[in-house]
Amino acid sequence: MSEALELDEQPLLLLVDDDPTFTRVMARALIRRGLRVETAANAEEAMQLAQANRPDYAVLDLKMEGDSGLVLLPRLLELYPDLKVVILTGYSSIATAVEAIKRGATHYLCKPADADDVLTALLSEQADPETLVPEHPMSVDRLQWEHIQRVLAEHEGNISATARALGMHRRTLQRKLQKRPVRR
Repeated sequence: MSEALELDEQPLLLLVDDDPTFTRVMARALIRRGLRVETAANAEEAMQLAQANRPDYAVLDLKMEGDSGLVLLPRLLELYPDLKVVILTGYSSIATAVEAIKRGATHYLCKPADADDVLTALLSEQADPETLVPEHPMSVDRLQWEHIQRVLAEHEGNISATARALGMHRRTLQRKLQKRPVRR
């Protein structure tokens, strides 16, 4: 009985990201750091979870299937105006960082971010505009490499299925995969 009580006292974080591998890894890391974590793969699931259990924090992926994190953000803040929200993205830009902060995000982080980065952002009072977008963001080639690797993992290493999902010829994908990863 006392364990259940202790669990209820832990802050609840809503993690919304359409990448199941990232979500699973991040959720585990945040749980190890003392949070209860509920996960959703899209904005609709996130709203259902938020309405059922009031989260203390939320971490939203910027680009997801369906509504983006920027669309979900004001909807969550309408329910809970004091909710602390971090927007995470692999596609950082000053424009989206500014838009996220205008819409009420506490912070904006670029992937790859780890659990400590997320906790630091959630616990900071306000986003520091100087750190919203890294001084040296990932190159377009590196972003493409990361995206290909993510889609490949989602298709369990199946080259043909990955090529179809990326809208690319299988041989082109094979050539890209034979190259070394691009530096950030």
